[in-house]
Amino acid sequence: MAGNSWPYFDPEYENLSIRINPPRVFVDNTTCKDYTLVKVDSVNRPGILLEVVQILTDLDLIITKAYISSDGGWFMDVFHVTDQQGNKITDSKTIDYIEKTLGPKGYTKDGLKPWPGKRVGVHSIGEHTAIEVVGRDRPGLLSEISAVLANLHFNVVAAEVWTHNRRIACVLYVNDDTTCCAVDDPTRLSAMEEQLKHLLRGYEDDEKAARTSFSIGSTHVDRRLHQMLFADRDYEDGTLATETDYHPSFKPKITVDRCEEKGYSVVSVKCKDRAKLMFDIVCTLTDMQYVVFHAAISSDGPYASQEYYIRHMDGCTLDTEGERERVVKCLEAAIRRRISEGLSLELCAKDRVGLLSEVTRVLRENGLSVTRAGVTTVGEQAVNVFYVRDASGNPVDTKTIETLRKEIGQTMMLNVKKVPVSSAKATEASGWAKMSFFFGSLLERFLA
Repeated sequence: MAGNSWPYFDPEYENLSIRINPPRVFVDNTTCKDYTLVKVDSVNRPGILLEVVQILTDLDLIITKAYISSDGGWFMDVFHVTDQQGNKITDSKTIDYIEKTLGPKGYTKDGLKPWPGKRVGVHSIGEHTAIEVVGRDRPGLLSEISAVLANLHFNVVAAEVWTHNRRIACVLYVNDDTTCCAVDDPTRLSAMEEQLKHLLRGYEDDEKAARTSFSIGSTHVDRRLHQMLFADRDYEDGTLATETDYHPSFKPKITVDRCEEKGYSVVSVKCKDRAKLMFDIVCTLTDMQYVVFHAAISSDGPYASQEYYIRHMDGCTLDTEGERERVVKCLEAAIRRRISEGLSLELCAKDRVGLLSEVTRVLRENGLSVTRAGVTTVGEQAVNVFYVRDASGNPVDTKTIETLRKEIGQTMMLNVKKVPVSSAKATEASGWAKMSFFFGSLLERFLA
């Protein structure tokens, strides 16, 4: 009997359209006086908008305006960008990176290559093991987590921590405190996981109280933190986060309407402008399985106005009140996760085993609660940024600051800054720029 004969399919067939019509990227510094234009023309495919915004965001660029059109088979975007100081992009290496990464050479079978240091969730990254932790937040929890790791002889060499609506999500990069190598012993990892789960669970039996993970694939770190909190449903239980928890200027106004003529749902967002705002919104819409067909983004003074024409991946619009309400809640949560009020503590010291445990212990003993944190090791230097309030959620008083200077300032450089809430755009931008520098550029240098 003759064997069945199947037609041959080129494994690269799915990339054929990209090879025939490669992406065109143009960085224009002549058209606008105050902004650099980044123009991207490409074959349309799912997730491409998020990938482009991700590349620009990872370079710590500020997107002040953007025009998106991806209806049909072609994707056309124009972004108005500046650096963190509000200047045009003139560095040749940055321009070359944009053109190469968003151009034909930046595409792989799985899409755009991510900025090399912004990946997380793999079992090991070079000489480090990545741990994900999500659960119910409480004052001093980060100190307890770092103490558990130190007691088990794990050294935290980098970490990012977000809190929102009484939930916490952490991504920690650890290694063995003796060998400085990644830990792959299943018994040791299992023991660590059990202790962290027990710590996070506290007195609760709720399954939602704690969850840890060691391997979920390769994902952009900021997107992963959004995914973790979204999966943890931090956008619910709104009664836990009262209006007093946020400065009035930070409260976003989000509406969902219908565009009957074109068959879209229109999501409008107006809120305080800040770095990475567009990334957070597009990331959330993408992870909620919505496709952006058109969008217009602009900044007017200290505020941002963003409008997205979307449909669900199955082609449906948001027809029910429940669907619209869920989108509003999820976008509001995504915007607020990155908002930090109060004080930022920037610490720089020679890296040593147990440093994070020591610093967070001092913060806890002085009645401070960490709302966001970025921990990075560059060479022999540890650079840590903590956004803190007191345990009741109120601003930190002067006496506590002076106590911190005495306790911590003896062994490391400590810079205390008040997070700006002024409506002045320049002041606001400088505050977000500092955070973006530590949480983006330094983590990239550490993991590269």
